[in-house]
Amino acid sequence: MNKTLSIIFLSYYSEKRVEDVFCKTKEVMERENIPFEFIIVDDGSKDNSYDTALELEKKHENVKAFQLSKNYTAHYAKFAGFSLCLGACATSMPDDFQQPLNTYVEMYRQWEKGNKLVIPYRLSRNDGFIKDIFSKIFYKIMNALSDIKYPPGGCDVFLIDRELIDIFNTKISPINTSTTIEVLRMGFDPVFIPFHRPKVKSKSRWTFKKKLKYAADSFFTSSNFPIKLIIFSGFITSFFSILLIITTILFKLLGEKSIGGFSVPGWATIVIFISLFSGLILFSLGIIAEYIWRIYEEVKNRPGYIIKKKD
Repeated sequence: MNKTLSIIFLSYYSEKRVEDVFCKTKEVMERENIPFEFIIVDDGSKDNSYDTALELEKKHENVKAFQLSKNYTAHYAKFAGFSLCLGACATSMPDDFQQPLNTYVEMYRQWEKGNKLVIPYRLSRNDGFIKDIFSKIFYKIMNALSDIKYPPGGCDVFLIDRELIDIFNTKISPINTSTTIEVLRMGFDPVFIPFHRPKVKSKSRWTFKKKLKYAADSFFTSSNFPIKLIIFSGFITSFFSILLIITTILFKLLGEKSIGGFSVPGWATIVIFISLFSGLILFSLGIIAEYIWRIYEEVKNRPGYIIKKKD
């Protein structure tokens, strides 16, 4: 019976880290008697990360190294890893030990008990006051306005059974989404494991631009709130427009030239309402355009990632 754990190592400028991470992972897995394969997915690094991974592959039978054609970001690298893994269950691993190794053992033990989806979530994080605040705001907005629910503190890593791996590989398009979003909406009665994320000294390569794109993809992929907002805004403005029309007609019939003692010139009213409705229309078109653009990207049927062939 296949009980292998596939660990998808997310490599990006990890030349100096990949061997250390593998050795420490190997030590823990052998001590816990957990069979594993170590799949290195290099996300378009421009240093010697991939060459280092290939050297590691030559030394160890359970190591496999692959490289994407460019930097797609971590979530696409995860999708790629799921398409390559052969284990009975799979998880991902960053290169900076922000996910403690003991959580991988806990996830595997939960899988052995028959749980097909195991998600560790952060009880605490030490990324700095500003980053922590923005992270909390993001998760609160997502939980309030989308159709998925993040666990407290959020999550990045999870372990999934082969059944879910096959769903990822055959049923889910990786375009403009993330593995975390998709796994949270799958169901399968996930088991949540709390942990304290340690602080690391290395500089994050998760740039503000990448975070912003991830936030937008997560929100528009999992929420129809913007569309509902447009409908609600249209209803409210239409309602008040009708009230204004009725009020204007009444004041004209009564010969009034002011409202509440204030004179309201006709041209000022027109300018205000043209500006209001023009802004509302442009705002609504912008939201609709976001959804249409994502539909357009999907129907082009381009691959979410490209795995380079080995020489």
